[in-house]
Amino acid sequence: PPVMSLELTGDPCHPRGCPSVPGDQVCPHSHPRTCMKCGKSTAVLVIRVGDPFCRGCFRDYFVHKFRAMLGKNRVIFPGEKVLLALSGGSASSAMVWQVQEGLSRETAKRLRFIPGLVYVEEGAVRRQSPEQREQTLAQMKTLLQATGFPYHIVHLEEALELPPSILQPGPERSGASSTSGSSYKEAVDSFIQQQRQEGGRDSATSSHSTQDIPAGPSATSHLPDPAQTQELLRVFEAVETTTAREELLQMLRTHLILQTARSRGYPKVMMGETCTRVAIKLLTNLSLGRGAFLAVDTGFVDNRHGDVMVVRPMRDYTSKEIAFYNHFFGVPTVIVPPLFTKRREKPSIHHLVQDFLLGLQEDFPSTISTVYRTGEKLSPEPAKASSEEQRCLLCLCGLDIEGEEVLALEPTLIVEEPMRNGAESKAAYIPLLCYSCRLTFKELGPLATLPPYMRAEAQRRLQRAEMEQEPSKS
Repeated sequence: PPVMSLELTGDPCHPRGCPSVPGDQVCPHSHPRTCMKCGKSTAVLVIRVGDPFCRGCFRDYFVHKFRAMLGKNRVIFPGEKVLLALSGGSASSAMVWQVQEGLSRETAKRLRFIPGLVYVEEGAVRRQSPEQREQTLAQMKTLLQATGFPYHIVHLEEALELPPSILQPGPERSGASSTSGSSYKEAVDSFIQQQRQEGGRDSATSSHSTQDIPAGPSATSHLPDPAQTQELLRVFEAVETTTAREELLQMLRTHLILQTARSRGYPKVMMGETCTRVAIKLLTNLSLGRGAFLAVDTGFVDNRHGDVMVVRPMRDYTSKEIAFYNHFFGVPTVIVPPLFTKRREKPSIHHLVQDFLLGLQEDFPSTISTVYRTGEKLSPEPAKASSEEQRCLLCLCGLDIEGEEVLALEPTLIVEEPMRNGAESKAAYIPLLCYSCRLTFKELGPLATLPPYMRAEAQRRLQRAEMEQEPSKS
């Protein structure tokens, strides 16, 4: 495209191209810039102002940033199974590409964990026809099989059959849960010694067998039963606002990935959230009342689930860097339509914040990085919960409602008519939720339309609270 070619050549005439040169021709007044890294090759792109890179140096820079992020944090131990959440988008595809490249390098620099892939198919709520969903599934299956990793395809309809235990943190794993430098070094030395005893065989690559690929319907391109799809659509149609619908989709997707990781034995999950996405999420969650949980929602490590740790190794990359990397090196992607909405302008808080930040980024190129670096200073301590009673039912973070003024909590309350025939009360669920989840829960429609596992876990917690109060009453 004309804009990309002019941006790549660094035309000094005008930021959007020389007005005297039509189409995608290069401006005659432009002067090729030399790569800042090698000082020899001609630069093909400018990442930031004054940072021109040639193709080879840009590739080395991109690979080094990914490996440095993993090496600096030291939370993924050698020999661990790591589940990569692949959506088909540019960021998650680039993440999978980096893992592939890291496993194919020489032994001294090779990644030492065992990767697997999971793809959550969401075509039903994105208003795709069955034919379109079949086509997207075929494209994704081709992409998944090309990696050579074991993969798992999960449909969003399966969220209606999740067990209530998905809303309970699992027991933390011993050994791998420790992130101290000494324990990590001991694990690396032990892994290398084990490899030498096995004759140099790489356990990571040898574990990529088709036996790990699930043989059930989740590994095929068959769509769920139409009745399940209609039930899922009823859940989303009952949601009152697009903002709550976005939150519900994100919640169901996270729970499905978590269930896949637990059932398949993956203690770590990699998400492909970029610096741009993290900055947008920071302001979005702040607008939704999740200020106390920003560190776990956007940080490199999210350990709220106990037995499964979520990591975000792509959070140092901007969307521009990923777009150019995928363009230069042919990283395959699969694009799906956004969540369906009837509103064209300001459909949700998520889209509003995204348009606001990206609009500022055009005029002030440091906007995204400034917001992102601000989030780096936040502490995850407020999100921790000391007991089940102090943990939010939906997001599993600590309840942030203690000590709040009555007027501040008033918007989160639900006033209902008296229940008849022993029906459940939606207002009874409110004490189980944090401030942000209360606001979202109010807009999720009647209780009958909520996913069954949410209602089952809420009833379990309510019954347990009643049993604990009975001795004190007597």
